Amino acid sequence: MGASHSVSVAGVVVSADGRVLVIRRRDNGAWEPPGGVLELDESPEGGVVREVWEETGVGVRVERLTGVYKNMARGIIALVFRCTPTTGEPQTSPESSAVEWFTPQQVTQRMSEAYAIRVLDALSTQTPQVRTHDGHHLTHP
Repeated sequence: MGASHSVSVAGVVVSADGRVLVIRRRDNGAWEPPGGVLELDESPEGGVVREVWEETGVGVRVERLTGVYKNMARGIIALVFRCTPTTGEPQTSPESSAVEWFTPQQVTQRMSEAYAIRVLDALSTQTPQVRTHDGHHLTHP
C-alpha cells in the first residue's frame, strides 16, 4: 500500500459588501480561509460548516464548490466552497489568533499565493478550478 492523501475543506465566506472572512492560524501565523481536515463521517459541505463555525464563530450556508487544490508536497487535497454568513459574530478560537473580514486587495497582499488563489477563485468564477501548489506557490503540471 502506497502513500495516501488527506482531504481538507475550507470556506470562503463572502459578506454582503464583498469582504471575505479569514483567520490567522495560531500554529504558523498565516492568514487563510477557515478550514481543516474532513472527518470520515461527514459530507464535504457539513465539514465546511463545522470548520468555519469552530474557527470563527460564524454560521454559514454553503453555496457551491469553487475549487480543488492539491498540496503536492504534503498530499493534501483541499475542497473549497463559497459560503454566505448566516449567524454569529467573528471570534477567535483555539486554532485562530485573529478573525477578520478582508477585502480582495488585502487577501492578495497578506496571504500566500496558494491560499489567496482559493479566495480569488471563489470570488471570480462560476466554474470550479483545479490547481496544484507546493504549500506556498502554485505549481504547473
